[in-house]
Amino acid sequence: DHLRKLKMMKYFLLPSQLAFLCNFVLSKPVQVCPCSETALHVHFLHLAESEIAVHEGDILLRRGQRSAINCESCLWPKSQDGLVKVPVNISSDFSLTERSWIADALQEVSTLTCVKFVNRTTETDYVYVEHGCWSYFGKIGGRQAVGLMKNGCMDKGAIQHEMNHALGFIHEQARSDRDKFVKIVWEHIMAGNFGKVKSKNLGLPYDYSSVMHYGAYDFSSAPGKPTIVPIPNPSVPIGQREGLSNLDVAKINKLYKCNCCSSVLPKPKGSFSSVNYPSPYPNNSNCLWLIRIRQSKIFLQFETFDLQTSSDCSSDYIKVYNGNSKNSPVLLDKYCGKGPLPSVVASGSTMLVEFATDETVTATGFRASYSQRFKIQVPAPKDFERF
Repeated sequence: DHLRKLKMMKYFLLPSQLAFLCNFVLSKPVQVCPCSETALHVHFLHLAESEIAVHEGDILLRRGQRSAINCESCLWPKSQDGLVKVPVNISSDFSLTERSWIADALQEVSTLTCVKFVNRTTETDYVYVEHGCWSYFGKIGGRQAVGLMKNGCMDKGAIQHEMNHALGFIHEQARSDRDKFVKIVWEHIMAGNFGKVKSKNLGLPYDYSSVMHYGAYDFSSAPGKPTIVPIPNPSVPIGQREGLSNLDVAKINKLYKCNCCSSVLPKPKGSFSSVNYPSPYPNNSNCLWLIRIRQSKIFLQFETFDLQTSSDCSSDYIKVYNGNSKNSPVLLDKYCGKGPLPSVVASGSTMLVEFATDETVTATGFRASYSQRFKIQVPAPKDFERF
């Protein structure tokens, strides 16, 4: 009966689309779909009267919305406090573990941008997370579904991918300027939409590392045959689902006009510094660095440190958190002054570093490095103040 009703719909899912829905967000070659077709049928039967079209594998578009890729009215509204609050309700069909995965992925967006995913209470317009692997494009009003599922659509980057569609983002390789950066190998494509749209690229560069980019072998007709090849360097990785890239963060902040200073540090080791270092840092700033590695613990050490001194470090300070938000446990409370700081180790694979300044005196700032290895450094407590 489900199949009979589906055939009566103007738009319905082809078998290749069913397979792709479950696999492309993980950037795997399309194989046999492990998901429940019944769940997909039920969802689309519920939407039959709206004539929903599946665009590029996982974007749900109402009839006539295909021209709304640049739709300003599809954005979620900004509150007077400058925050874009997106109410979310997660289906009770998800386990506690799955719900924690979803919350962790959404928290990364909330930490690095002015878009804040909040628990839905009585809001009329909200996102309802259910089983599947899809999302509407932008805000559509009322209860709008976002589909996620274990073993197909539950990696951090996959969750963020679908939520980014709900925020108004298309696939990266569908950008209007994509032919300068990738080659579509049409003869290797089994199925799927690799077209371009008249996109709003926000004046930001093409991002091979975006969670919104297809993988090299998505929709491939045979193992080992790529459907997308980066140019001029074909070895550039595409299709990662580990988490937001720096340009993903920048695009959200620019689309929603966020006044945020935030960066992602996704490599196993690296370094970062305060703005303008070694020249004086600016007044009235608050910057965040999210260190995110694949596994193991994060070890952080400050190579140089020179911040305005105050009795309680309420003016300018560094603060380090054991996780991906300011609600995470504190590893290093407010520090200011001069001198070396103690090395810091996170218990997991994420660490958040906050640097805040006030409107008065500045100093040269800091430079720090991180890695998966730890070298003990003895601090000099007399050189700096702690609150």
